[in-house]
Amino acid sequence: MIFQRALRRELISNAGAVFTTLFTITITVMLIRILGQAAGGQVASRDVVALIGFSALNYLPVLLILTGFVSVLLVVTRSYQDSEMVVWFASGLSLSRWIRPVLGFGAPVVILTAVLSFFVTPWANRQSAEFRERFEQREDVSRIAPGKFQESASGDRVFFVEGLANDATRVRNVFVNSVRDGKTSVVAAREGRIEFDKRGDKFLILQNGRRYDGTPSEPDFQLMQFERYGVLVAQASRVADGDRSARALSTARLIADPNPFNRGELLWRIALPLMCIVLMLLAVPLGFVNPRGGRSANLLVALFLFVVYSNTVSIFQAAVVQKRMGLFEALWPAHVVAALLVLVLFLWRINVNSPRHPLVWWSRLKRARLLRKEGA
Repeated sequence: MIFQRALRRELISNAGAVFTTLFTITITVMLIRILGQAAGGQVASRDVVALIGFSALNYLPVLLILTGFVSVLLVVTRSYQDSEMVVWFASGLSLSRWIRPVLGFGAPVVILTAVLSFFVTPWANRQSAEFRERFEQREDVSRIAPGKFQESASGDRVFFVEGLANDATRVRNVFVNSVRDGKTSVVAAREGRIEFDKRGDKFLILQNGRRYDGTPSEPDFQLMQFERYGVLVAQASRVADGDRSARALSTARLIADPNPFNRGELLWRIALPLMCIVLMLLAVPLGFVNPRGGRSANLLVALFLFVVYSNTVSIFQAAVVQKRMGLFEALWPAHVVAALLVLVLFLWRINVNSPRHPLVWWSRLKRARLLRKEGA
């Protein structure tokens, strides 16, 4: 009981430090990325904090998995470095006695990972998509400051609006300069507004204006007058991108509509808590280090195994999405192989630390000879 309480305190302490470090790095990267999107006109400036929060919730399951894995690994490694494991094995205790306290520490982490994976992350993705969609579908007149030239996000168009109409849904005296395939086109109109077609594509509808194509001194210069002219501003994000839309669906809807994208997303959500528990058990035998050596080597190996494990799950997820495998036949192979690796490493470490193992027997024999020489 004393050992389990001390181990639990040390695991919680390490978990707090590891999670704080990983979360700070993640938030910093997301802050830079989302601020860049806001500067490029892809998201609203007032939505930056909310989008960072939703992105953080999206990454939390993976951060918790890494936190549990690295925390157990650091505690076991420190026990080897401080020779506590030597005392542990000399007392006749096995490495398998670590499983119960590690599972006791990991149970809340696994449950929290499952709750985030099945419920919170889809909600965060849904909210993030709604914020972005609301920004994309709002009237462009609210983005353009009257009396100022403004460049589009793609950099191939320059807009100028003299002023807003009384109802704030139309703009007056619109100027659009666009460059495409090396050719310049200038459109000037008295009035304009934003419309969406049936497919969701966004058009700037100009009325009573002129269009100038080319350079006036060139023979291909053209001048056209129009009563109504549509300029494609943005294409709708096609939900053939079903992979992204599946991430925003609730787990109940994924089960109710088992298309390939939904099955792939369901596989990933089930895999996250399984990865969490398997990796924490894997950290126990993987934490072995020579007390006289460094402890960075096994940490690098552990991170490499985490990357291989998660990428293998992603490969099976892609196979489900591409209809090359079913959900149930793609769900178990990666986790079964990882569980077998845990079992093999446990058996190997238990065998190495057994009194009957040749290395243990040889070290005890050498120690006895040294004691005899000193006694002589």
